[in-house]
Amino acid sequence: MAPKFAIRASGLTKRYGQAAAVNNLDLNIQSGQFYGLLGPNGAGKSTTIHMLTTMTSPTDGEAFIAEKSVLKEPVAIRGTVGLVFQDSALDRMMTVDENLQFAAALYNLKPVQANERIEELLAIFGLQKKRHMKLAALSGGQRRAVDIARGVLHKPKVLFLDEPTIGLDLPNRRAIWRFVDQLRKEEGMTVFLTTHYLEEAVTCDRVDFIQKGELQYGGAPNALIRDLAVYILEIDCADTEAVNRALSPQFGQPIWEDEHLSYRVKDKNVDFTQLQKSLGDAVISLQWRKPNLNDVYLWTVCPPETGVVT
Repeated sequence: MAPKFAIRASGLTKRYGQAAAVNNLDLNIQSGQFYGLLGPNGAGKSTTIHMLTTMTSPTDGEAFIAEKSVLKEPVAIRGTVGLVFQDSALDRMMTVDENLQFAAALYNLKPVQANERIEELLAIFGLQKKRHMKLAALSGGQRRAVDIARGVLHKPKVLFLDEPTIGLDLPNRRAIWRFVDQLRKEEGMTVFLTTHYLEEAVTCDRVDFIQKGELQYGGAPNALIRDLAVYILEIDCADTEAVNRALSPQFGQPIWEDEHLSYRVKDKNVDFTQLQKSLGDAVISLQWRKPNLNDVYLWTVCPPETGVVT
């Protein structure tokens, strides 16, 4: 039976001198869960992954992967996890097959076992015909697919994806997520995702936010979005002070960026057409839309305290 929690961390901290890259982080991620750790560049996402995968030692705290201690059983953990780095770990001058065979050898897979697994994964990614091509001849999306194949060759219990789609265009990003979803369903692995493309994390079972090394607890993405607001009201105007005086009693403090105001609307019955008429020439443009995870981040992780985002 698989352990209840694939990842547990308590007080996990990494300091460089006096600066804390990650501070007192607690995690309980269930087996088979798709978990997202979200935040801007430099927030501590990659450092967290590096500690959980034994690439760097924590300054304080403890963590367990599949009930194995990162402090006491680092070698066992490295055989339990798969890791896809922000930057590719592949050699572009080697063929796809050579890269994957090399990785299989590192995981002590027997040649027959390695060939079967490579064929299986290349079929999932639609790369069978590229097997003996040099990696440099592949597109960015295809190279990223090979990176992921390398990370799951040994059928890890936990797959860490550190910004897996960074630098890819939208079609390739969508293709990568289709492949990851297929692997999750077929192999039941736990997936730990870090990304600053917040829209990619909507399909996660749970997301948390990290800001300056501090964990900000989240929840199920759709629930977070639903609890935030029914609509986001966005207004461009020249006199933001006057418009905000008119609207803040009804909608509260906005996120305020130069001549742009954003409000959370929690009443589904607001008449936006009438609102637009009442504001008249005071606004340049007015639109309303459904909220998303980016809005959750902006409003809950760095909410407006003075009305102005800095």
